[in-house]
Amino acid sequence: MESALYYVTIALGLSIVVNLVLKRFGISPIIGYILTGVTVAYGFDLRHMADSHTLGMIAEFGVVFLMFTIGLEVSLQRLSTMKKDVFFNGVFQVVISAVIFFAIAYGVLGISLSTALIVSMALSLSSTAVVLTYLKSTKEIARPYGQKATGILIFQDIAVIPILILIGFLSSNGKDIADVLLHTTLSAVVIVGLLFIVGKRVMTWLLHFSSSSEVDELFMGSVLVIVVASSLLASYAGFTYSLGAFVAGMIIAETRYHHKVESDIAPFKDLLLGTFFVTVGMKIDLALFGTHFAEILVLLVAILALKAVVIFSIVRIHSQRKIAFKTAVALSQVGEFSFAIFALAENHNLIPVELAQMLVLVVVLSIIITPFILTHLSAISGYFFKDVSVTETFAMLPGRKNHVIVCGYGVVGKFVAKALRAEGVDYVVADNSYKHVQEALRDHQEVYFGDMSKMAILDKLCTKDSVSVIITLDNLDKKRLICESILRYAPDVKLVVKVVSLEEKRALRGLPISITIDGKKEVAARLVSEALYCEL
Repeated sequence: MESALYYVTIALGLSIVVNLVLKRFGISPIIGYILTGVTVAYGFDLRHMADSHTLGMIAEFGVVFLMFTIGLEVSLQRLSTMKKDVFFNGVFQVVISAVIFFAIAYGVLGISLSTALIVSMALSLSSTAVVLTYLKSTKEIARPYGQKATGILIFQDIAVIPILILIGFLSSNGKDIADVLLHTTLSAVVIVGLLFIVGKRVMTWLLHFSSSSEVDELFMGSVLVIVVASSLLASYAGFTYSLGAFVAGMIIAETRYHHKVESDIAPFKDLLLGTFFVTVGMKIDLALFGTHFAEILVLLVAILALKAVVIFSIVRIHSQRKIAFKTAVALSQVGEFSFAIFALAENHNLIPVELAQMLVLVVVLSIIITPFILTHLSAISGYFFKDVSVTETFAMLPGRKNHVIVCGYGVVGKFVAKALRAEGVDYVVADNSYKHVQEALRDHQEVYFGDMSKMAILDKLCTKDSVSVIITLDNLDKKRLICESILRYAPDVKLVVKVVSLEEKRALRGLPISITIDGKKEVAARLVSEALYCEL
């Protein structure tokens, strides 16, 4: 165990350097982790470490946290607002793609039934990590094709759960199919029911208790307890750890805590998921890549083309050609979750090792080229479709614009919110204190529970599209941290900060803050003004 953790530390340290280099070329961090795994495996002769039980458990927790964060995005409310994109485009894309890949694998290539099932469903998935990261960072998620792509990706993430359950079903050698199906269905109903009925109350109480304590470590610990407990419950019932984590994420997505949980859990998820991709890289056989280079290249082109045609045909039913084309090209790659599917299937002897290796190489190549395709997607679509659609150019997601963000709902924050409301200004309040959030709710304010020093919260609040951010906090260290994060995330936003002393003003002097309001100075000016103009 110690040796496994030692090499994980080396690999993660090396991955930081690799990702810093790759970032300059717009390459996904996933590729950096995979290349790190290859480097560690061949540079230190550690390919055998990829099968380490300890390393495997750490990597599996990365997948667990990935599914938990996906669950946070898949709230029931969000599903209801994207029904057509999720349940029409998403369902038909996954089903039709899987059927075509299965027909080719089983009927043409002669692959066994169970292997063809697993391979076909894995290839029908696209890369949530790469595509959504690009769409969010470039604001293309606000475009019609971004909405279509997001809807399809949400259903693909949901579809991972039955795929993982199917692998468990196919690995149950010698058991009666009817008994396995009955046991699986009953267990799934019981687990989901327990988590949604009993677990929802427990999770809400735990998050309420930990957030009201005002101790960040306690809140983070509560989230980790929820993820681990839900995963263990699902595992105890015979399912994968990921199922429990996914359902737990969906439950928390219905509460007011989901933005804070999402931002707090991100570093753990990224670190553990990075470990998973490092192990994927350690399993890559470079000799196999050289030997079967032509076959891998043909497979890659065929998969990209088939998926693009299927997605274009489905999205085109309710959308313009250009939107359908951009959606199809953006989602034509194979997703990172196929690594987990191939690894799990290989562990259960459901897929030959050499085939799994070839498919992993195909997936790696498809993910490598995806950022370059997305960067030039508009130029590619413009080459095929000369017409410019008004809806394609200007249609945006229903989001906030030209609003004011009030950071902190203390004494000053209350007066600021009251004044903005009196002036009829569109504003939102954000605070990391549960007590202040409760007070804002009682005052019928639109308030969000989260730390504005986290990029995820700034993104949720549409900070880049806001008129200004007013910071009313008293804690100097927290105030400076939030100012630095906002200026990094949205350097053009107007930043108005309350200070209470010359020392605070000096401490913030190095930051390009638009306006600083000195409380004591303003009070003194008002006192003089009132004294000079009062009637004796």
